[in-house]
Amino acid sequence: MESKKVLMALTLLSSILLGACTGPGTEHDSDVTSIDLGGDHDPVFDKFDGELERNVTIKVVENDTAIKMGYLDELLEAFNEEYKEYGITAVDANQGEFADLPNSGPYGYGPDVIYQANDVLMSWVDDKHISPLPTHLIEAYTSEVIPEAAQNAYTATANNVNYTFGVPINIQSPLLYYRKDLLPADWKTTWDDNDNDVPDMVENLVDLYQFSIQYHEQNPSNYGFEFSLNDFYFSSGYLFSYGGYLFGDNNRDDTDIGLHKGNARYGVQVLRQFAAQMSPACIDDSAKLAISGSMASGKYFASVTTPDVRSVIVDALANTYVQEGLSTEEARIKADENVVGVPFPDLPENGDLINPSEKSIECKQMGGINGYAMSSYTKCPNASLAFINFATSYKMVKLREEILQIAPCRSDVASESTELSQQLFERTKNGSIVLMPSIKAINQVWTPAGSFMEDVAADPTRGSGAKYDTLDKIQAALEQLSQDIYDAIHLLD
Repeated sequence: MESKKVLMALTLLSSILLGACTGPGTEHDSDVTSIDLGGDHDPVFDKFDGELERNVTIKVVENDTAIKMGYLDELLEAFNEEYKEYGITAVDANQGEFADLPNSGPYGYGPDVIYQANDVLMSWVDDKHISPLPTHLIEAYTSEVIPEAAQNAYTATANNVNYTFGVPINIQSPLLYYRKDLLPADWKTTWDDNDNDVPDMVENLVDLYQFSIQYHEQNPSNYGFEFSLNDFYFSSGYLFSYGGYLFGDNNRDDTDIGLHKGNARYGVQVLRQFAAQMSPACIDDSAKLAISGSMASGKYFASVTTPDVRSVIVDALANTYVQEGLSTEEARIKADENVVGVPFPDLPENGDLINPSEKSIECKQMGGINGYAMSSYTKCPNASLAFINFATSYKMVKLREEILQIAPCRSDVASESTELSQQLFERTKNGSIVLMPSIKAINQVWTPAGSFMEDVAADPTRGSGAKYDTLDKIQAALEQLSQDIYDAIHLLD
């Protein structure tokens, strides 16, 4: 992109991009404002002619949390007010957060705009279910505003041309959440060896492992650290930390499956050791589904989830405090203070929580970039583009951050956000958060990888029949997993 043309187009867009989706038989008003797209002509963008369709309805798919917490209502109300004189109305598509665009779109009843994670949206590129976007008409789409790593999550190549298919909104990556009020009263003297006023058990997994044993011994119904290992989104980072990877060539080469590469087996060993200190809920989705109630009751001291779920945990804990006699306002303030999220604690370099090495390494995590994309089947591309531009503006991303406590992709919002959001932003830029592949082949990863992790979680209960009690056994299993995924992608199509 040429910077002068970009700035000119962005200025034009922010000041005059107006319009709505026109259904069959609707006439355009004669005074519709046109926008010069600038740059070399690309027929892919012919539909973005700057004439904003009027008197139409844009159907928008959002995630359930945004709907529940009221953000979508705020967004729709603000957009509709902005564009009411042009007859453009944006509404909730009411198709669930995982709208089936490939099946609904071709028949005319799918959404116009979809908010989802990059792995879902980009899996629809090959079959042309989502539309390339003219990024020079989107205010947010500059490297100064959105980091390159986030932009790349929505980029694909066709006919030797790189196209963008989505606009990043927020960073999704697992975090460790813990109950600050459940720390030992003497933690500053017993669990802060480096005297940095941060509890050791949330800085490194060796201490969290030791603390989990102690927490469970004090009350056999409670667990220091619990999460659903079968969710590969949560557990894959342990493999990545020791050199494993999903696909080669920066997650674009699906002929190179690397879950067995490097010392990825160390990551599996860590997970197996932790599973031995967890309840059976860690084997399947039970721990994930119970996270808010279990953290609110103190059954879990710490667990794993994404930033958008924190508000649900806070709500559950606030209810607990109300039952204990606090007022609603006091309970909410106290709950907000005591649900703390941190980037994942460090791992022992040798991958052994029981006999750890002195040196630690950073624990990477899989992440995603949630954003907005446009259906290829929309009858109102210009109005849909106006909605995407509006929803990704500073004002609306800031509001989204305030209501949903997201980790924003926009650098200007991130710089004004919490320390944790700023950390996630930097971790995305430097690669500590490994973004989900933006290719269709990712769909063949989740089931076999999740089944493998479920088997690992169950292994400590098998006694002499254990399948993963040595590194050699783990290595062989990872090699088979990589082969199974390869076969699913290339041999079973």
